[in-house]
Amino acid sequence: MQPRHLRPGDLPAVLSGGGLTLVSSCSAESDLLEAEVAAAGDALGAIDCSGIFVSSLNRATWQAGAQSRVTTFFLTPELKPQGHRTRFLPLCYHDILRFYRQERPVAALFMCAPPDEQGNSSFGTEVSFAAALWREIPVRIAHINPLMPRTPGDPGIPFDALTGWFESGQELRSMPSGAADPASEAIARHVAGLVPDGATLQTGLGKIPDAVLAALSGHRGLRLHTGLAGDGVLSLIRAGALAEGPSALVGTAIGSRDLYDGLTDGPFQFRPVTVTHDAETLGGLERLITINSAMEIDLFGQVFAENSSRGFQSGPGGASDYARGARRSPGGLRIIALPASAKGQSRIVAPGQGHGPVSLSRFDVDCVVTEHGVADLRFKSHNARAAALIAIADPQHRDALAAAWHGVARQIQED
Repeated sequence: MQPRHLRPGDLPAVLSGGGLTLVSSCSAESDLLEAEVAAAGDALGAIDCSGIFVSSLNRATWQAGAQSRVTTFFLTPELKPQGHRTRFLPLCYHDILRFYRQERPVAALFMCAPPDEQGNSSFGTEVSFAAALWREIPVRIAHINPLMPRTPGDPGIPFDALTGWFESGQELRSMPSGAADPASEAIARHVAGLVPDGATLQTGLGKIPDAVLAALSGHRGLRLHTGLAGDGVLSLIRAGALAEGPSALVGTAIGSRDLYDGLTDGPFQFRPVTVTHDAETLGGLERLITINSAMEIDLFGQVFAENSSRGFQSGPGGASDYARGARRSPGGLRIIALPASAKGQSRIVAPGQGHGPVSLSRFDVDCVVTEHGVADLRFKSHNARAAALIAIADPQHRDALAAAWHGVARQIQED
C-alpha cells in the first residue's frame, strides 16, 4: 500500500487509540507534527508522546486531549509544570532503548529528508532512536522537510515503508556555540593535555565541550564516537585534527546552520543508538576519551549531573554508557570537566552535600578537571582523592572543604 499524503487535520485518520508514540526531537523536532497532535486533541485518545527533549531547544509540550501525556528522559522547563501529564523517567541511553523495546511504541512521528534516488528518506540530524526502532513500529508518520540535510551513514527509511506523510519546509532547531570564557578556556587547555594524538573522543554540547574541541586543533588523527555533535566539531575539521575518512561517528547533531550545512560530506557518519552507545562497540575502541560535565562532584569523586538547588534539570543521559565503555577500552580515560564554582558556590562539595542522585559513581571517573588543574583519581586512597580534588577547587572554598573532609577522614580511619 502506498503511503498516504496527509493534509492538515488528517492525523486522526492514521493515528488513533492512544499508546506510546515516538516523536523526533532535538534539532529535528517538527512544528508541523506537534501542531497536528494539538489540533487532533481528544481524537488521539491516551496518546503518550516520547522523545529526547533538550532544555532550551525543545519547548513544545506535545499535549493533545485530556488523556494525553508526555514521557521524557530530560525534564525541560516547559514539561516540568505539566504535573501528571509528564512522566519523567531518569534513564541512561541504554535503558531508554530497553524501555522502548519493552513498552513498544505503536507509532512514530518524525522529520526526515525527501527520498533519495533509492527511495530512502534520511533521518537527517537525529538518527539515534528513530533509526534503531522504526522497523518495530507499525504506524510511521513522516514530516518530509526539504531543509533537512541527507546525512551519510544510516540509510534512513524507505518512502514506501511510511504509513503517511506531510510535507513542509522548516528550519531546524538550532543551538549555536556560546562564546568561551576564561574558565572554559583554562579547563580546555588542561583537558587537551590529557588527550593523545589518535584518540577517539566522546563529548557533549555546551561551552566547555566546544572549548575543549577548539583546544585540540593542534592534535592529529583524532576520531569522534559520540551521541551528540555540536559546532565544536567544525573546529576540529577545519584544523585538520580529525583522521582521514569517516572519522566522526555521531547519533544527533545540534548546532548552527553552519554545522547542518556541513553534515552531508566530510568525516560524518550518522549511526543509531545501538551503535553510538553500545558497550561492546565502545569497549573495542582504542583510547576512548570521554569528556563530560557535571553540576557537582563530591570529595569521594561521585558525580551529580541531574539536580541542582532549583530541582531536577536532567536525566543521566549517556554519560554512564560511555563510562562503562571507556573502562573496557584499551587506553580509555574518563574525564569530568566543570568550573570550580558558580555564583559563589563551590561545585566541588563535601560528601553528603551533592544535590540529587549520584549520576556517576566514584568508579566511573578517572580525572576531574577545573580551571585550576587536573585531579587524577586513579589508584588513590580516599584521602588522596579528596586532597587532589581540594587542590583544584576554587581557592576561596578549599579551607572549608579540607575541614569537612577532616571529619569524614576520622570516620573512615585513614592515615
